[in-house]
Amino acid sequence: MRNPGFLWTIIVILVILDFYVFQAVKVALTAASPRVRTTVVSVYWILAVITTATLIAYPYLKVENLPREARSYLFSMLVIIFFSKLLASMFLAMDDVRRGATWIISKLFSNPSLEVNQTSSGITRSVFLSWLGLAMGGGLFSSMIYGFTNKYNYHIFRLRLAFKNLPAAFKGLKIVHISDIHSGSLADKKAVKKGVAKIMKEKPDLILFTGDLVNDRAVEMDELADVFAELKAPMGVYSILGNHDYGDYIRWESETEKSNNLQRLRELQAKMGWRLLMNEHVLLEREQEKIALIGVENWSAKGNFPKYGKLSNACSGTEQVPFKILLSHDPSHWDAEVRSQYKDIDLTLSGHTHGMQFGVEIPGFKWSPVQYMYKQWAGLYEEEDQKLYVNRGFGFIGYPGRVGILPEITVINLT
Repeated sequence: MRNPGFLWTIIVILVILDFYVFQAVKVALTAASPRVRTTVVSVYWILAVITTATLIAYPYLKVENLPREARSYLFSMLVIIFFSKLLASMFLAMDDVRRGATWIISKLFSNPSLEVNQTSSGITRSVFLSWLGLAMGGGLFSSMIYGFTNKYNYHIFRLRLAFKNLPAAFKGLKIVHISDIHSGSLADKKAVKKGVAKIMKEKPDLILFTGDLVNDRAVEMDELADVFAELKAPMGVYSILGNHDYGDYIRWESETEKSNNLQRLRELQAKMGWRLLMNEHVLLEREQEKIALIGVENWSAKGNFPKYGKLSNACSGTEQVPFKILLSHDPSHWDAEVRSQYKDIDLTLSGHTHGMQFGVEIPGFKWSPVQYMYKQWAGLYEEEDQKLYVNRGFGFIGYPGRVGILPEITVINLT
């Protein structure tokens, strides 16, 4: 945390939340025995003090010297605790607002000649909302901790996509689509190998990767390059760059060092047997029929992400090809440029969102906070004759886990 002012703001807010949530803890423990109350209160404040002390000491801990996985878990635990207490406080605030409004109304409109019955045979609203707030905060905390166990729980999503202009020779083409490996976050090589083995078990004709191979630096792939080099397909393995692959989110000693990092990443993918598409296309041929595979550099409609992609360059020369697949990392590209200016692109494959690694997916319903930023954030989207598929990501970044939104291997059959 390079900004001390921001860190101290978080610390102050957390201390306020500690005392605020404690009021609900006291209410919830009203009917408990003295021994239970003492134990719960002691545990609550011990954890609160440890959390606050860790935040205060954070700039001096030299966390960069800790193992990568330890850093990730430490930071995540602090964030989880903060947001769990923040969520609990929202429900407690509802009760405080209700009681404040009741008090004001009673002062303004009370009739002294009428008796008010203060007794209640059931649970009071305050106790109910206190329990509800604690349950919601505790539920968030528990689910996020459980999510640590899901980060390598690779899930296969299967779909058949029908296109009326697909050349007959390509009917039945099996594509595996993966995205957002984020090798800098992957610490369990054996688990990653199992994910790669799942891909190869599908026996795909074509493997497509839609960006964010690393978090920042090409060296992050050193331990895993041999694993991902095992990805093979008869028609090839193709890839593009995502926003993290450019090294834009860390400080470099010079622009030359940053440029060299990107060049090393390009060379690394070539050694792995992947064909990196940089605003260009390749023609895939079967039985003298062709389709175009188009790959662009990162291009986002969101202002805080770069627009390196040049789709006009990538598409040049594909005008007479009857069927086109586009690899574009950021799904906001689809609405912003692809659908409006390139209606002959039949299928776009993207990633980037990770489904925020948090949400709910059940048959007929899916939700994640990321949907308030991205209209297309996970799964299949269709407009007229064009289709977009957004992969939920193979890896993870920031939070080392998955809650509800599992890491994805997409298997697409074209018909």
